[in-house]
Amino acid sequence: MSIDKAIHRQAFALGVISVAIGIFVGELTSNLHSAWKSPVDSLGNWIISVIPHSIERLAITLFRTHDKGFLVATILLVALLLGGLAGDLLLRGKRKFGYTIVGLETIFGALTVLARPHAGLTAIVPSLASGLAIALVLFVVLGRVKPQQIEVNAPVQLKSRRQVLKYAGGASVLGGLMLVTGQSVKTHGLNVIKRLAIKLPAATHPLPPLPADPATSIAGLSTLITPNNQFYQIDTAINAPIIDVDSWTLSINGMVKNPITLNYSDLLKRPLFELDDTMSCVSNPVGGNLVGNARWLGCRLDDLIREASPLSSADQILSSSGDGFGAGFPLNLLDGRDAMIAVGMNGQPLPIRHGFPARVIVPGLYGYVSATKWVTNIELTRFDIKQGFWISRGWSQLGPIKMESRIDYPTDGATVPAGKFRFAGVAWAPLSGIASVQLGIDGVWKDATLGPSLSGTTWRQWWFDWDTSHGNHQIEVRAVNKGGEVQTQAIADVSPNGASGWHTIHISSK
Repeated sequence: MSIDKAIHRQAFALGVISVAIGIFVGELTSNLHSAWKSPVDSLGNWIISVIPHSIERLAITLFRTHDKGFLVATILLVALLLGGLAGDLLLRGKRKFGYTIVGLETIFGALTVLARPHAGLTAIVPSLASGLAIALVLFVVLGRVKPQQIEVNAPVQLKSRRQVLKYAGGASVLGGLMLVTGQSVKTHGLNVIKRLAIKLPAATHPLPPLPADPATSIAGLSTLITPNNQFYQIDTAINAPIIDVDSWTLSINGMVKNPITLNYSDLLKRPLFELDDTMSCVSNPVGGNLVGNARWLGCRLDDLIREASPLSSADQILSSSGDGFGAGFPLNLLDGRDAMIAVGMNGQPLPIRHGFPARVIVPGLYGYVSATKWVTNIELTRFDIKQGFWISRGWSQLGPIKMESRIDYPTDGATVPAGKFRFAGVAWAPLSGIASVQLGIDGVWKDATLGPSLSGTTWRQWWFDWDTSHGNHQIEVRAVNKGGEVQTQAIADVSPNGASGWHTIHISSK
């Protein structure tokens, strides 16, 4: 007795839809209680924590800031395909194998939830709800079907399956809408309301008002201050952790004589200062856009560490967040460089995706060794005892930001009109600051005009006017810091401690 291929396809599709419904149920359930964790987020975070360094580097190279989106899409695709396989196995009467797939998916999801920092046993409730929903749909639709009942062109059975497919599809769409709504309410609802209600205190010693921004009149030039919604975002969390600012605390402990615990109100009562600082991701390639400049507000990190009174044996400040990320840098780099626990960004409380309620900012260091978002703990320790998240994955233990420069306008491969033309870009050299920027046009170097200098920790805008001639041209840029050091031409990959080289583009003029 043969089994119609069309019914097999329907069984596979029903298996896929059952998993889709199960995923939606799991995600919706995770919205109902703060202790219940998303199975998809948990699995994604677990994969990030165990993935080999070579694969991680490849993902960053290929997908840049979309690497986590690709990971989530891959997780969902694999789960759906396994659901389809389970559906087909049930149709063939191999119920043990079909339900085993569902059971293993559920167990594996629950285990990755339990692997999350501070996850209690109740955190697996969404995973169990997801697995139960998948098994229930499969049992109702396919669990009672016997292979010998399925004949080629069996009209009643086909009609029945079409109806179930229609209802399951409708439930899937409805579940998806509920998921999006639930996530929106969870992530952007209560947290946003609380964040909007916060009025940040004024800085004890505020910086001067920002000067006029040349970017308002120069085509393609990056703005002096990067708007919050355009500031690059790189982190290990699949989604920003949901933190209740009313119950959030920051602990300073480890190798200290006086452990400290502060709540958000305690932070705001401390003397606050403003810092203009350019941050760059270690994964930023030469000429890349994983860099931004902001005016931060926060309290001095060195004051807090001094109050905790580190033991003489401590040599590392290791900050960590609620999602399990950790970043460490040498204690001796609290050398007056205005490291801070930031609570504000460009005149607003920190955006959720940039670390609300608080994050660490250490001028001159790449974020992977310093800039912990959603920070909850700062531990004084030693490098030979503990390491930050990325160090064990092959990145350099020390992460000073390299001097770099970038051509914002025009872009590589552009065609520009012959005659008067203005090149524009930015350059940064923490902690020294930029003294000059030079543009190389077909091997001839010229000094560019510099924009305002906010501090040694920020980038400087630059531009250069040129009478372009017809033909193809190679344009290079290099910076010189205030110590007289010229940006290196040596090409280096982003791993293990940041890219280097002169940003070079090719244009044609007509």
